[in-house]
Amino acid sequence: MGKKKVIVIGAGFSGLSAASVLAQKGYDVEVFEKNAKPGGRASQLEEAGYVFDKGPSWYWLPDVFEDFFARFGKRPEDYYHLSRLDPSYRVYFGKDNVVDVPASHKELFELFESIEPGSSEKLRKFLEEAAYKYKVGMKEFVYKPSLSVTEFFDMRILKSLFKMGMFQSIHSYVRKNFNDPRLIQILEFPILFLGAAPKDTPSLYTLMNHADLTLGTWYPDGGFYAVIKGMETLAEEQGVKFNYNAAVEEIVVQNGKATAIKVNGQEIAADVVVGSADYHHVEQHLLPKQYRKYSEKYWDKRNMAPSALLYYMGFDKKIDNLLHHNLLFDEDFNKHAAEIYEDPKWPQKPLLYVSATSKTDKNVAPEGHENIVVLIPVAPDMKSDKEVRAKYRDLILDRIEHLTGEDIKKHLVYERSYAHEEFVGEYNAFKGNAYGLSNTLNQTAVLKPSIVHKKVPNLFYTGQLTTPGPGVPPVIISGQVVASEIEKRFSLQN
Repeated sequence: MGKKKVIVIGAGFSGLSAASVLAQKGYDVEVFEKNAKPGGRASQLEEAGYVFDKGPSWYWLPDVFEDFFARFGKRPEDYYHLSRLDPSYRVYFGKDNVVDVPASHKELFELFESIEPGSSEKLRKFLEEAAYKYKVGMKEFVYKPSLSVTEFFDMRILKSLFKMGMFQSIHSYVRKNFNDPRLIQILEFPILFLGAAPKDTPSLYTLMNHADLTLGTWYPDGGFYAVIKGMETLAEEQGVKFNYNAAVEEIVVQNGKATAIKVNGQEIAADVVVGSADYHHVEQHLLPKQYRKYSEKYWDKRNMAPSALLYYMGFDKKIDNLLHHNLLFDEDFNKHAAEIYEDPKWPQKPLLYVSATSKTDKNVAPEGHENIVVLIPVAPDMKSDKEVRAKYRDLILDRIEHLTGEDIKKHLVYERSYAHEEFVGEYNAFKGNAYGLSNTLNQTAVLKPSIVHKKVPNLFYTGQLTTPGPGVPPVIISGQVVASEIEKRFSLQN
């Protein structure tokens, strides 16, 4: 009797996670990835001497990475080197209104007190509550498969739902404690990673403030892609086989069971299939119509997290007044949020995120140069032409020049833009999504698209469009949850 064969579609974080755990458990695991290398949205761009992380750039929740590698008797540092950033990031509220967020609590409390007298003690309590939410949220919620509401019928959890603020918004919770708009924005900023406006996000998710202000912001040498390469190496050590430039064209279903995938017209047999590619694409384009669980109408009604308009830029000079991470919050947050969530349109005066990894890593840009990634959160399903991209490129350069007081336009020597069209083309991303579904209350846990396909019981899903949600740590957890569910349902041997 041979081992059960598991095919994983997609080599992003969730696919690498699921593949590694399943191979460790003894399954025969093979990964098929449409692109030339692993990473998915966390892939890498290397051109003209510059190295850019195309997707994620904030290394938060280091304990999730540690827990993942520990499953294999390993540590992250066996595969990549981490440095903690201090300051964690810089926030521009205006040309002469700049706040650097320190790594230490002592300095953080002093910062808050200097901005709003009396706020340091409130912050101390706020972070204690955030730590509790993080501990309980990660322990009781995040690692559950969310297949039935009965998973949460536990008095500890039911009590926690109220104590942890599942029914109060972050918007109201933060404003009960703090008044200065700068402090409010610093505390609401991590919610941008969850893909919903603060007024629509349960205050449970202030656990992200624990991630930000207590666990800290880290940088893996070589960029986020070093984490992908580390996870690929780990998977290979477990016996996972990778196939690149291998786009899956179809999931073959016979008698209600996925029996194979089709790649380049060739069928490859499988006992279990894991869809780590975009959930909508796997279900709506790879499955025969009669086996799809969700309709297009269902998908169209999902609240999507923002997509992104990205610019990868190389400058032949150093830009002194930028740190590694920079938030340009010098425009109206509420107006920008409305242009994403309420009345989708290209934003007039967007907030910006600017990453300059060359501030920390001398190997990502030529000597004396700066590599910069600029992200503008935008509504999903937008169309961008050359004029749109040129307009925002100029807006970005003008804003950075104004806020930093530095002349940079004439020093721009490399640029490339990336938007909805590229997310669709490279990742089959539904509506050009960058982050997946919003983490609103009506899209939490059992209310997300299921990790198990009810019509095809040996087909599973993992990644940012299913539980537990968007962000690198959650999708790594998603892969582990799916692997555990497969182990419960399918014995190791044929």
